[in-house]
Amino acid sequence: MVDGITGRVADAVEADAGDRAVWSGIGALALAVFGLVMAEFLPASVLTPMARDLAVSLGAAGQAVTATAVVGAFAAILVPVLTGAWDRRAVLLGLLALLCLSNLLTALAGSLAALLIARVLLGVALGGFWSMAAATAMRLVPMAALGRAMAIVFTGVTVATVSAAPVGAMIGDLLSWRAAFWLAGAVSLLALACVALTIPKLAPTGTADLAGLADVIARRPVRWALAAVLLIVSGHFAAFTYIRPVLERVTNLDVPAISLALLLFGGAGFLGNIAGGLMTSRDPRLSVTAGALAMAAAMATLLVLGAAPVAAMSALTLWGAGFAMLPVGFQAWVAAETEDKAELGGGALTATFQVAIAGGAVFGGLLVDRFGVLGAQGYCAVTAAIGLSLVVRLRRAPPAPHAAVCACSAA
Repeated sequence: MVDGITGRVADAVEADAGDRAVWSGIGALALAVFGLVMAEFLPASVLTPMARDLAVSLGAAGQAVTATAVVGAFAAILVPVLTGAWDRRAVLLGLLALLCLSNLLTALAGSLAALLIARVLLGVALGGFWSMAAATAMRLVPMAALGRAMAIVFTGVTVATVSAAPVGAMIGDLLSWRAAFWLAGAVSLLALACVALTIPKLAPTGTADLAGLADVIARRPVRWALAAVLLIVSGHFAAFTYIRPVLERVTNLDVPAISLALLLFGGAGFLGNIAGGLMTSRDPRLSVTAGALAMAAAMATLLVLGAAPVAAMSALTLWGAGFAMLPVGFQAWVAAETEDKAELGGGALTATFQVAIAGGAVFGGLLVDRFGVLGAQGYCAVTAAIGLSLVVRLRRAPPAPHAAVCACSAA
C-alpha cells in the first residue's frame, strides 16, 4: 500500500523524515495500536463476570462493544476533518489520553451506563487513531522504509489479538475483570508516554475532503467490498463477543481451558495473517474468500459439535486463522480500487469495520438473549456464507492492477 497511500503527503514525508528513520516513533505507534486493540477486545474475555458484577444480561454487557464500534465509525471520518489544522502529534496524544481515561472509567464502572460512557471514549480514540496511524508512520521514515515501518505498526494488532483475550480471561479469573482494565490502562499510559517522547511535532499536511469520500463510496467495486465487510465482520464480532459463554455453557470448559482456547484462536491468527498475505499478493479477494470459508466451517463445527472440547478448540483455531486473512485482503482490495484516494478509501473501510462490529454485537446480543448462547454463532455462520458467495461472484472480474503492491505493504 506504499504506492497507494495518498500522494498529498509524499513531500511532507520526505521533509519530516529526510534520510533519518524515527524507529522509536514507529515502535511507539505499534505500542499504541496494541493498547487500543487490547482495550477493544477485552470485554469478550471477561463478559460473564462483567455482566454478573453489573447485574445485567450478557446481551446488555455485550453492548460495550457496540458503543465503541458505533462511535469509532464516526470518529474514523470526523477526527481527521475536525482536527485537520492541528499538529498531528498533539492529536495523537489527545486520542491516547482518551484511551487512558476510557480504561480508568471502565475499571471503575459501577453501572452499565458508566461502562457505556467509558467505551464511547474508547471509540473516539480507536477510530481517530486508526485514521491517522498510517499517515503518521509515513512521516517518521524515508519513503524506502515505509513497508517495514507499517509492518512494525501492524505487529501491535497481531500481538494484541493473540494475547488480549487469554490474558484478560486469566486475570479476570485470578483477580477480577476490573483488574484486566487496570492493566490495559497501564499499557495505554505507557503508550502515551512513548509517543510523547519519540514522535516530533508534525504540522498538518492538508484536510480531508468529504466530497472525495462520497466519490470513493460511489465506485461499484468499493461498494461490494464494503458490503462484504458488513456481512462477514459483523458475523465474526457477533460470535466472538459471546464466545466465552459458549465455551462455558456448551463446551463446559474451565477458565484455564478457555484461556487455552482463546490462545489457540490468537495464535492461529499469526498463520492466517501470513497465508492471507501470500494469497493477497495474487488477488486480495482470494484471501477474503478463504477467510470467509474457514469462518463458515468453524461456525458449523461449533453449532454441531460444540459440546466436544477437541472439536470446539479445533473450530476456534480454524476461526482464528480464517478471520486473520480478512483484514489484509479487505485492505488491499479497497486500496487497489481507490489508489487515487487511498486515504479516503481506508477511512471508509475503517468506518465500515466499526459499523460491522457494532451491528454484530447488537444482533449477537439479541440472538443470545432470545435463542441462547449459540445464537450468535448461527448468525456468524449465515453471514459468512452469504459474504463468501458474494466474494466468489466478484472474483470473476479481474483484480485491480495494483493489488500486489498493496498486498505487500498490508501484509
